[in-house]
Amino acid sequence: MITQEQFQREIDIIIKNAIREDVGDGDHSSLSCIPKNAMGKAKLLVKDEGIIAGIDFAKKVFADVDEAMEIEVNLQDGAKVKYGDIAFFVSGRSQSILKAERLVLNAMQRMSAIATKTHSFVELLEGTDTKILDTRKTTPGIRALEKWAVKIGGGENHRFALYDMIMLKDNHIDFAGGITKAIRKTQDYLKETGRDLKIIVEARNLNEVEEIIQSDGVYRILLDNFDYDDTRSAVALIGDKCLTESSGNINEKTVRKYAECGVDYISSGALTHSVYNMDLSLKAV
Repeated sequence: MITQEQFQREIDIIIKNAIREDVGDGDHSSLSCIPKNAMGKAKLLVKDEGIIAGIDFAKKVFADVDEAMEIEVNLQDGAKVKYGDIAFFVSGRSQSILKAERLVLNAMQRMSAIATKTHSFVELLEGTDTKILDTRKTTPGIRALEKWAVKIGGGENHRFALYDMIMLKDNHIDFAGGITKAIRKTQDYLKETGRDLKIIVEARNLNEVEEIIQSDGVYRILLDNFDYDDTRSAVALIGDKCLTESSGNINEKTVRKYAECGVDYISSGALTHSVYNMDLSLKAV
C-alpha cells in the first residue's frame, strides 16, 4: 500500500475536486436566501443499521469548507449503528454547513455501506487465520475513500493502484510468453529501475502453481477461480514458499469454505462494487 502521506494527498484531492464539482462559482440556493453570517447547527442522523464510516472524512470536509465550523462527535468510525443514532453535530455558518452537506452525505453513505459489507465478511472469517482484501474494482476518483472504508470495516487493503505493487495476471503472463518469463522480466525490470515492489502472480490451475513456485522472489500467489479441492492442493504445494490468496466470485456463502482451505487472504471486489448506500441525513436542529 501507499504511504500515509500519499494517502492523505489522495483525500485532499478528493475533497478539492468534489467541492469544485458541486459548488462551482457558489451555492446560489443558500447565497440567495440565507444571510452570510447566519449561524446554524445540524445533526448527522442515521436511518439504517450497520457500521458507520466517514466521520473523520466529514471532519476534514467541514474544515476545508470553513475551518471555523465545530464538530461534536458522538460516534467513532467503525461503530455499529441503528436507526435514530446521531453520529455528530456540526455548528457554524449556515451557508458553510449547506455547502459541505452533500459531499459529507455522499461519502459517508457509501463508506458506511462498504464498511458494513466488509464487516460482514470479517465476521464470517472469525476463528480462521484468513484476512479479507479489497481490490481495484473501485469508483473512479474516490478509491481512497472506498479503501479507507474497507479498513474501517475490519478488512485489509490490497495494492492501492498500478504503481505500488506488481501483479502479474493472466494477460500479463500471456503477453510476456509464459509465467517464468513474466517473473524473470519483472525481476529484471525492478532491478534496472531500482524499485522495491512486491510481486503477486496469478495462477489459473495447479500446473501454473507448480511453475510459479519454481521462481524465487514471489510474494503471493493468487489462486483465481479455484474450487475448494484445488485450493487445498495449491496451499499444500505452496507451503511456506510464499503467501496465498483466493479470488474469483467469492461471496458470503463461500468465503468461509475458502478460508478453511488454508489461504492467507481472500480478495473480493464485491466489498466496493456491490453495495447499497447506508441511509443518512444531515438535519438542521
